[in-house]
Amino acid sequence: MSSGDRRVVVAGTDDWLTGGRRRDLAVARITAAAAELFLERGFDHVGALDVAERAGCSRATLYRYVGGKPAIVSAVVSAAAASVADEVARAVAHLSGAERIVEAILTSLAAVRSDATLSYWFAHTRTGGADGYLAASPDVTRFATTLTGVAPDGASGEWIVRVVLTLLAWPGVDDDTERQLVRRFVAPAFDT
Repeated sequence: MSSGDRRVVVAGTDDWLTGGRRRDLAVARITAAAAELFLERGFDHVGALDVAERAGCSRATLYRYVGGKPAIVSAVVSAAAASVADEVARAVAHLSGAERIVEAILTSLAAVRSDATLSYWFAHTRTGGADGYLAASPDVTRFATTLTGVAPDGASGEWIVRVVLTLLAWPGVDDDTERQLVRRFVAPAFDT
């Protein structure tokens, strides 16, 4: 569908957003289309029109439900991060204290590295500004404090996010090395 095409919904015909709440379905469909395109072409080579065409909607619909390219990128990264957060929550639900923090950090690293969108983001798209946004994002720090069980003072969550970002940018030689680093230098800060 080109940007000039209009989609007319006639009673009894298929609607591209049937089967649930329209906003949720639209965001999910647009986000999935964008994620596919970002992985195929890279973040810098995909525009809003490309995403709208892949999602099967008009550009106006895309802007109404998600927004422009920065909002699309944010939605894709947020969806992937939510999946990681769910995985970490399951892995650390039975743990507490320093052990929970260590496992939350290490599980986060493994989950980000295995997620196609996030691993691509960290390998190809990262900038100092993007890392600063992630480290200071209230949503990301809230995830970090919830998943690790630290007091929700903001600074602790931000520091944990920075530890994860650092290990993603400069990984240890292997998983055992990273585990030793986190146990030795991070866990004691929260061992109370």
